[in-house]
Amino acid sequence: MKRIGLAIALVAATMTMSSASMATAAAPQVAAPAAEAAANTTADAAAPAAPAAMTPDPEYGMPVPGSLGIQHQVTDVGREAANFHNYWLLTLCVAISLFVLALLAYAIVRFRRGANPKPSRTSHNTMIEVVWTLVPVLILVAIAVPSIQLLQRQYSPPPADLTVKVIGNQWYWTYEYPDNGGFEVVSNMLKECDDPTLGNARCRTDADGPPMLAVDERIVIPANKVVKFIVTSNDVIHAFAVPAFWTKIDANPGRLNETWVKVDRPGVYFGQCSELCGARHGYMPIAIEVVPEAQFAAWIASKGGTMPGATPAAVPDSTGASPVSEAAVPAAAQPQPAAGTTDNAAVEQPATNQAATAQN
Repeated sequence: MKRIGLAIALVAATMTMSSASMATAAAPQVAAPAAEAAANTTADAAAPAAPAAMTPDPEYGMPVPGSLGIQHQVTDVGREAANFHNYWLLTLCVAISLFVLALLAYAIVRFRRGANPKPSRTSHNTMIEVVWTLVPVLILVAIAVPSIQLLQRQYSPPPADLTVKVIGNQWYWTYEYPDNGGFEVVSNMLKECDDPTLGNARCRTDADGPPMLAVDERIVIPANKVVKFIVTSNDVIHAFAVPAFWTKIDANPGRLNETWVKVDRPGVYFGQCSELCGARHGYMPIAIEVVPEAQFAAWIASKGGTMPGATPAAVPDSTGASPVSEAAVPAAAQPQPAAGTTDNAAVEQPATNQAATAQN
């Protein structure tokens, strides 16, 4: 009986140890997914979120139904050009038109048949010929001087704070940010919600902009900064045009054209391709969002880019720990030579640590 009891006790002890081993081995398998989920949650929380998109102002940057004249300009060059058009060219046009109308009315009344039964035989008048040659020349000079000054300002850009490469495609736009890591933004027109070809794509809302001008991805640029646009094309001739910026330039395949803007009013501004580029030429809108500099930096980070001069975020290694340079570790935390070692060993130890850090 004693032997049977001893055997039963040994079997029970063996089963207990096996259960404990199985529980210990299973614990990491359960904890691993939990740890991985926690790491993913931490990574998602650390990833920068894109700032909220701005809502367009119906009075700025888009066509207004029934309006007359040029869109509100938000650049210095645009305001100068609009003033030149509205207050100088139109004034000259009105003055010349009134002058010609007055001459025509005078000739009709003064030289009508009832007042001149015997018409004059005069064929030449030196004074009149000098006047009608000299006056048009003076008018052209009055137009040319401010025009040349305006062109000089428009095509003599100051040093750029940001460069954006604009690429025209049939029939959408691609934008690259070479100063911020070279990431790319692809911009397509948003379809209407009742469009039968919409599929699973997002449809346009009023917050995106007016019909046929709203896009799924806007260009974002900082306010009060000089932005240089390098414009080209992948296929045929397109044109990059934004009326509120007073800018329009062709996108030619195999060629780089350049224009620039400095927008002083945050907001959303729309344009379109202005060259006949194919069947869907009318479906290539341009949407530019002008934001404060801090919001622009947040948008750049949300796209995976970096601001000029900024240090990229450290990427964790395979162990999940962030690499830390040895210089950032306090002296007390760095490995110290053991007591009784020679000075050479104390010197060689940091060298080994630096090599290991470089290898990592």
